Amino acid sequence: MTDTVYTGGCQCGAVRFRVQGKLKDASICHCRMCQKAFGAYYAPLVSTRGAELAWTRGEPKRFRSSNFVSRGFCAACGTPLTYEAPDGVAIAAGAFDDPSQLPPTIQFGTEGKVAFVDRLHALPGRTTEEDLEEAPFVLQIVSNQHPDHDTVTWPPEGRP
Repeated sequence: MTDTVYTGGCQCGAVRFRVQGKLKDASICHCRMCQKAFGAYYAPLVSTRGAELAWTRGEPKRFRSSNFVSRGFCAACGTPLTYEAPDGVAIAAGAFDDPSQLPPTIQFGTEGKVAFVDRLHALPGRTTEEDLEEAPFVLQIVSNQHPDHDTVTWPPEGRP
């Protein structure tokens, strides 16, 4: 039996990774440090403990956010990538090429949870196309983000 292989990276493609092995510890952290590191209400993370993590293109730049933790991010585009602590490395769930494979199973730092987070599912939702009246430019968007799979080179010739 072969190990599962997961790939991912930042939005510009300067940093890519590969994780081989079983990933079973996906979480959401609500602590204030994670909120600031992700610029979001919480940080979805996947522990790589027990698996093999390799940087396949580039490597994250790191910020020492506390006496125990460093946080990795892409120096070129700013994508949050890692939470690195004495007990191991966790990867930002959204940085995986298919984050739907890694549903969270626990929440941490709930003392910092923003109260309305538990009600987000009740908000009305719209597809991108349903917002055309307010933002007609969405039909002309050409993404410069790296695709959700490994590439030999990036960006393609002639693209920024």
